[in-house]
This record gives sequence, structure tokens and C-alpha cells, in this order.
Amino acid sequence: MGAPPTRPADRALAKPRRRLPAAVAALVALLAVGAGVLLDLSTPAPRPVSAPADEFSAARAYRNVEVIAARPHVAGSEANDRVREHLVGTLRGLGLETQVQDAVAPEAGQLSGAAGGATLARVRNVVARLPGTDPTGRVFLVSHYDSVQTGPGGNDDAAGTATILEVARALTTGPRPRNDVVFVLTDAEEACLCGAAGFAADHPLAADGGVVLNLEARGSTGPVIMFETSRNNAKLVDVFGRAAPHPVGTSFAVEIYRALPNDTDFTAFLDQRFVGLNSAYIDGGAIYHTPLDVPARMDRGSLQMHGDNALGLAREFGRTDLGDLRAGHDDTYFPVPGGLVRYPGWLTLPLAVVALLAVGALGWLLRRRGRATAGTLAAGAALTLVPLVVAPLGAWLLWTAITTVRPGYAELLDPYRPVWYRLAVVALAAAVLLCWYALSRRRVGPAALAFGGLTWLALFGVLLAVLVPGGAYLTTVPALAGAVAGLTALATRRDGPWPVVAVTLAAAVAVVILLPTVVLLFPALGMGMGAVAALVAVLLGLAALPVVDLLHPQAGGQRGLLALRARRLGALPATAAALAAVVLAGVGLAVDRFDADHPVPTHLMYALDAGTGKAAWLSHEEAPQPWTDGYVDRSVSVADDFPGLGDGELRAGPAQAASLPAPKLETLADTRAGDQRTLRVRVTPQRPVRLLTLHVDTTTATVRAASVAGREVPVKAREGRWGFGIVFHAPPPEGVEVTLTLATTGDGPVNLRAMDASDGLSALPGFRARPADVGVVGSHSSEMLAVARTYPL
Repeated sequence: MGAPPTRPADRALAKPRRRLPAAVAALVALLAVGAGVLLDLSTPAPRPVSAPADEFSAARAYRNVEVIAARPHVAGSEANDRVREHLVGTLRGLGLETQVQDAVAPEAGQLSGAAGGATLARVRNVVARLPGTDPTGRVFLVSHYDSVQTGPGGNDDAAGTATILEVARALTTGPRPRNDVVFVLTDAEEACLCGAAGFAADHPLAADGGVVLNLEARGSTGPVIMFETSRNNAKLVDVFGRAAPHPVGTSFAVEIYRALPNDTDFTAFLDQRFVGLNSAYIDGGAIYHTPLDVPARMDRGSLQMHGDNALGLAREFGRTDLGDLRAGHDDTYFPVPGGLVRYPGWLTLPLAVVALLAVGALGWLLRRRGRATAGTLAAGAALTLVPLVVAPLGAWLLWTAITTVRPGYAELLDPYRPVWYRLAVVALAAAVLLCWYALSRRRVGPAALAFGGLTWLALFGVLLAVLVPGGAYLTTVPALAGAVAGLTALATRRDGPWPVVAVTLAAAVAVVILLPTVVLLFPALGMGMGAVAALVAVLLGLAALPVVDLLHPQAGGQRGLLALRARRLGALPATAAALAAVVLAGVGLAVDRFDADHPVPTHLMYALDAGTGKAAWLSHEEAPQPWTDGYVDRSVSVADDFPGLGDGELRAGPAQAASLPAPKLETLADTRAGDQRTLRVRVTPQRPVRLLTLHVDTTTATVRAASVAGREVPVKAREGRWGFGIVFHAPPPEGVEVTLTLATTGDGPVNLRAMDASDGLSALPGFRARPADVGVVGSHSSEMLAVARTYPL
């Protein structure tokens, strides 16, 4: 008997059955690529103490972490002195030439901070040198050994300091490098970057510049990211890609960091004659600068990755001719499993234009082949704006709702356990994209929607190439790959394997480029800016639309029950993703609760005017937590009474006056010549303090010149009564000498306002200890105790 005739419905169902194996294979391939990308971002297994002597061992380095981060050790403290003694002893024990640079150093770049004038510190940098056999220059490994006052700095930056000690040990076990290797452990980074600034500007070993490898941490876990370079970095990036065993770094991160106001010790070296690379691990930011930043919270895999990369780079730069590492351009680069892809930055704009032209050619061919009309292509491009806007907006609304339920998150860089919230944002982005696709596909067709997605990827590529060149690859390369795949699919038989292979390869390119960006953006920006990660997730989804369409049920143009079933099946993924977003956010709220191990962060400080006897509790919490709310009840400006605490309004409340002395102000010399007056004074703290400030009342005099401890400082007046000031960190017990050249405005006295600040509130009258689940926010003013007085001279 012959086969029965095929009905139209049977033909409609046959196509999905033929597509199913290809769809499954494409999906499995993309999942495998994604797994490889995530595996490449994971940290290596920490090596034990028994590892070979010429290798980096996280276990050996961790022993130093435990010593360095035994307790908070702010610059100038006795605890910091003990850490420095350990560092000096360890480096000298390796046979290295070791010294302590004891100096007064200015803030990096002489930036004007709360002082409205100049910031300085007494610094004691530990400097050791491994002489090279035939030096062409010097390689500097840099980290800071001081911590903030609120925590012991187990990660920030005991991790970097311990890494350098272990790298130094490994380098001394083998043949000496060709170039000098200098180990610089800086002081007062947390206060003002003054240690690095003092070394880079004044130390003899820094006179000729060199290559700087700065090691940092802003969290407790995650891959080590090379996030900043000097300008014209092509040769440096080449070395990084070849010599770092785990080369995670992107030119996009460099562009973004250059635009931010954030600084590390690396900034001080860039202000001078140096080139180099700056690296850090950044996940687990909830403990950053808090009492929880203890050694036990450190991911030893992150420490191992820090050490592997630092040792590999030190050896490579140690044998490289350092005569000229400045290329004429920056490179564009990004990580791929097993290495680093890079190309010259001058290719960025031409490549973006080529991608846009390729997408345009794809649209022309789609129209010519009858796969879409001009109207549907335009509609596809216009409709693509919907997920690009709605997904980031939805992520912002989701986080707003979460912080409404859990307001303590406002004082954290990231939640303690952020994974659930990150997955919720990704699920929300997927829900928006899938819902949009299910609703739009029948109206304009899959080809037009794929074209719309590639159009916006290409347009973003051109925009980024002009504004943020190092980030253009994020959309240019996926757009170009997608356009080539589309042209390939149109040039081959629709029922053959090549269209599926082409679109799968293009989607794999997007996964390799955009998935790491989504993963790394969350810890880099925090959940408060999860909308950015949501946007990149949507861009990834748009690049993968042709593969998504392979999974889409086909109704073959039929109406009635068959088409209804297809639409319902098409809506299922969107519904599941939306439900997942809600469930994941709920799980995050249930799991990430504040408790003794994960306390809600609070900010409080105390300020006393020793002249008037008035005192106040102060907090920068805009919406104070219940514990803080017991101290503060109104908003005030502190600029007039305590200019050393900065500008702006703080929350305040009345406090009992403690019996604490203000810093002593002595006049050492006072000379006048016409309307010019030169005052030389000494400001001496009367108790152990972390910082000292001196401000001039600019309604009584204009500051024309100033010097601190014999060092001239810039005169940068600001608005307000106390228009010029000096902040001095880690002041010596004998005080600080300041010389002011003033133009007086009348016959009355010149008012000087002196303030000092220490840390710790527990001994103050009226202070109530925090409950176990209430913690300290990672701020440089947390737990500060400030005493000020005005002196008319």
C-alpha cells in the first residue's frame, strides 16, 4: 500500500521535529561554552606549604596574612609598627637589601580633600631590592601594609602584602633576574595614598621610573582582575597575556576605572614616571573595610591567583628589556578560556563601522530574499528598544523593592550573600527578553527581530568606539559575528546544517565576550547598579536570538488550536523566568539575613568642641538604622564647627561632653610686614590620634603660602568660613609644624581651628554597645572621635 497523503497540520509539525535535534545540539554547545567561560573565571586550587620552593604557595603566604591582619593597624599606630617590624624582618631574612623610608609625604597628586587645602602624612615605607644581573630598568611590586581603623585588613591589603613576601621568597630561590626587582610595601594608603606618593616622588630607587605591579583587594573572593593600566599599554598587555597564568582583564574595565574618582597606590606612580598594571579581586565586598575583613574570611584561591600572576609577571618583566614599554597606543583586549584576545586600539572604530555595514548588508539581503520587508526590519529595530529599556528598569525596581524590605543594604557595597539577587536580575532580564520575543515574533518575524538586535549591537559598538574605545568590543564583535552568521545562513540551504552551525558559532562568540562581563559587573558595581548587568545580559540574549528561535515552537501559519498551543509553549520560558526571578529574590531575602556573623552596618562618630564644651553624635546614614537612630535626630552641617570632617550635612544628636583635651597650638614665630603676616605654629595632639587638622578662618585672613613640616603645600581655598586647611595623618607625638603666610583683612586676630581625631567610642559617656547583629560600616570616619578648638592669634 502507498503512504497516506500528508495533511497540512502534519507538515507543520514535521518541521519542529526536524529542528529539534539541531536546537538541542545548539543549546548544548552554548551551555558548554558558557560553562567553559565560568570555569575560566574560577580561582585555582591553593597550593600547600609543601609546594616546590620556586612556586607560589597560598598556604605559605597565608601565614603572613595572619600576622599582618591580626588586628587593625592604621598608619601611625603601634599595631602598624609591629606589622612593619615583621615585614622588615621577613625581607631581610631572605637576604634582600631592606630599608624603611621615613618621610612626610603629600597625598597623591596633591588632591584637595576635606581640608580645602592639602593632605599629608608621616609615612614609613618598607623597601627591599633584589639586584638584577644586567639591569635595563626596575620592576616594582607594590602593596600597602596599613589597614583602615575599622578592620584588620585581612584582604585589603594583607593579601597583596603577603603575596609580595611570598613572591620575594620564590624569586630568591632561583637564578637572579636580569632587572632589579624592588618590593615596595607602602604606608598610609588608606589615609591618602601618601606612602606611594612619597616613594614615587622622593625615593632614589624611583628616580628613573620603571614597571609597577600593584596588588590590591576590595572584597574577599573572586578572580583577580587586571583592571587598570598606564596609558599606551599595548606592550604591557602583551606581557600580561603571555606571562600571567590566569589573565583575567579587559580594556573595558580600564576605560571605566579611568573615568571613576577611585584611586589606589597605582595612581601615585602614574603621576610620576612609571608604567604598569593594577590588579585586585573584588567579590565579597560586604566585608570591605569592616571588622569582618579578617584572615579567616579570605578565599585562598584568590590569594593563589594573585600570587601566580604576580610571580609570573615579575619573572617575565625581570628578564625583559625594559628600555621602552610604552607603545604608541592602547590595546583592546578581553579574556577567553585559556588566554587573552587583544588587538590594536586603532582598529576599534574601523571594526565598529565594518560591523555596522555588515548588519546593513544582512538587512538588505533579508529584504531581497523575501525574509523580511523594509517595514518589518524597521519595526524589529524599533521594538528591540523595549527589552533594552525595560530590563534595566526592572532590575532597578527590583533592587529598590529589596532595599525597601532590607534598608541595611544601603550601607553595603554588596549583600553578604549576593548570588541569589544576581541570579534574580539575570532571570528578570531573561523574562523580559523572552516575553518581548514571544509577543513580537508573530508580528514582525524572527528574521526582523534578529536584525533589530544586531542593529543595536552594532550601533552601540560605534558609540562606544567614539566614547569608550576600550569597551567597543563588547558589542562590535558579537554584532559582526552575528551579521556574518546571518549572511552565511542566507547563502546556504535553509534545510542544511550550515545555518544552524553559523548562528550557533555567532552566539558562542557573544557568550565568550558578554557572559564574563555580566558576571564581573555585579561585584564591580554592586547590586545598586545591577541594571547595568541586566542591560549586558539583554545584549547577550539579543545576540543569541537565532539560537533561541531554533527552540521556538512553529505553528506553520496554521490557525486555531495548533497556533494557540504554539503560542502557549512559546510563552512558557518567559513565565518560568519571571517566576524564577521572584523566587530567587525571595530566597535572597530569606537567606541573607542580618545576624552576628553578617551584621547590619551602621555609622557613628563623636565630635567635641573643647572651647565651648558642646558635643554631638554624628552619622552619615541618610535613613538611620534603629541603633543609630537612638543617637541622631536631625540633619546639620558640620563645615563651620568641624571643617576637618568634610562638607555637607550629617545626621546629628546631642551628646554629653567628654573630658578630652583639644590639640595644643603654640606660636613659634609671628612676623608682620604691612598687611602680610607670617605665622609659624606647632600643633601637638594631647592624646594618641590618627589625624590632625588645622584650618584658617578666611574671613580674618587670606592664605598666600603654606608649608607643613618644611614641605610647601598648595594653597587651594574653598568656600565657607574655614576656606583653607591642612589634614595630617599619623602625626608624630611631638606635633606638626606649620608656617602660614597670610594677608590680614583687619586689625583683629586670625582664627585658627585645630582638630584631632582618634578611633573608638566605647569609653565615651552615653555610648551604648552595639548588639551582636549591628556592625560598623566600612567608612574612614566610622567610630571616629574628634576634638576641636578655635585659637585666635
